[in-house]
Amino acid sequence: MHDKHLFEYAVIRIVPRVDREEFLNVGVILYCPQLKFLELIYTLDATRLLSFSPALDITEIEEHLHAFGNITLGSKEGGPIGRLDMPSRFRWLTATRSTILQTSRVHPGFCADPSAALARLHQSLVAQP
Repeated sequence: MHDKHLFEYAVIRIVPRVDREEFLNVGVILYCPQLKFLELIYTLDATRLLSFSPALDITEIEEHLHAFGNITLGSKEGGPIGRLDMPSRFRWLTATRSTILQTSRVHPGFCADPSAALARLHQSLVAQP
């Protein structure tokens, strides 16, 4: 039997108008410290986003999500935040912010395979039925 490892995850959301607190889930970020795993998956459905808020700049959102990805990977393109250690990058990415790109509260779970858990969470929280 595989050992279960504690992980933490947050849902990545697009919040077109922060004052209205309406959002669409577009991705999930998952951190498993024991396995040194930090990854995110996102799906940007431009048609769905524009039907939700026609004034959105899809290119700008893609740039923000790409920056999140670079920070997650710890790449030099992630700038100073991307050079932080893995726990610090996860905490920075999931910090409360009042911008168009936000994350949910952090939630815990247990898994044997964090990649599979990330895919499952993305499917259930982001993908269209």
